[in-house]
Amino acid sequence: MGAAEVYGTHPDEIAALLNAVGASAMVLSFPEDRAFASLSVGRFKAWRSTRLDWSGAEVIQRSESFDADGLRRLMTSCGEADELAVVFWSNLAVPSVALAAALVADHAEAVLDCTPECWIYLTDSDVLIEFQDGEGFTAARVPHGPGR
Repeated sequence: MGAAEVYGTHPDEIAALLNAVGASAMVLSFPEDRAFASLSVGRFKAWRSTRLDWSGAEVIQRSESFDADGLRRLMTSCGEADELAVVFWSNLAVPSVALAAALVADHAEAVLDCTPECWIYLTDSDVLIEFQDGEGFTAARVPHGPGR
């Protein structure tokens, strides 16, 4: 079974987040997910399969905190409240969502309750935040690649 066939088959994993933000969040289709991934997580090498290799990246901030308060602080320090934030989960079966960065901050608990790891791409600021439960957050500028 290919990634496209698996993508988004478990939206129940993000039901609490979607209920909290309502129509303000957009669940991404597989092509939309892949398009945003190519601009963000896809620009980094992988390390230990579900982690990004930050070597060579402009790391803005690291936090050993792995809670909602840590995510809220990063969202406000790394981006603008009204910019689009795309949240990717560690499992393609859980569909990615796009919503305002302020909503990610406001509902940080619900975001982090969805999965033990996620990546948040702030589209205007061109910043990617990685959350690994037990290891905290890393925020970095997305490396520019071809066509950027």
